[in-house]
This record gives sequence, C-alpha cells and structure tokens, in this order.
Amino acid sequence: MKKVLIICAAGMSSSLIAKKTTDFFKTKNVPIELDATTVSKAPQLIQRGDFDFYLVSPQAKMSYEGLAKEAEKMGLPIDNIPPQSYIPTEAGITSLAKQVFTQLKPQLQAEK
Repeated sequence: MKKVLIICAAGMSSSLIAKKTTDFFKTKNVPIELDATTVSKAPQLIQRGDFDFYLVSPQAKMSYEGLAKEAEKMGLPIDNIPPQSYIPTEAGITSLAKQVFTQLKPQLQAEK
C-alpha cells in the first residue's frame, strides 16, 4: 500500500479530498491511500518518512518551498496540487488521482 499525504492550511478540505481520492483508488483496485494534515504538522510528518508522496494544497502553496526542502532532505517526492484538481467533484478527484498515480506508478510496478 502506497501512502500519500495532502498538506493543507487547516486540514478540513484536504480530509474530504483525501477520502474521495482514496475511495476512487479502491474502486480501481489500486493500493494507494491518502491522508491529510496541516502545514504546522507537516514538517514532523515529512521527517518521519511515513508517506511515499506529499502534496501541497492550493491554500498552502506559500509553504511549498520550506516543505520541499524538508522532503528533499529525506529524498521524498513532493508536489503542488493544481487548483483544478483540488475540487471534490468527479473531474477534480480524477485529475488528482492521475497526478498521484503518475508519481507512484514506478513504485507500484516494482512491487509486483
């Protein structure tokens, strides 16, 4: 199971997006689950290295540079979520799932 962490300003919208995207992957039998946290908790979670990929929400994009430095120290991938992918609609969730799957596809294939 691959784990992805969405980093958001307050963690409320990101929790909904994480759940809907996890549910999307379940319907496709893809072993990826998403979770959410706040910007203030993110540095410690990145340092623990419990996730395979980190995503920064549009509301938290001003924190991206500092979070990217933390992720780089750990050798972990991090990316911004485009605003059009951060909408709890079918199109938004599909777009976010594609971004996540593209990043994690090599790791998923290596596990087979």
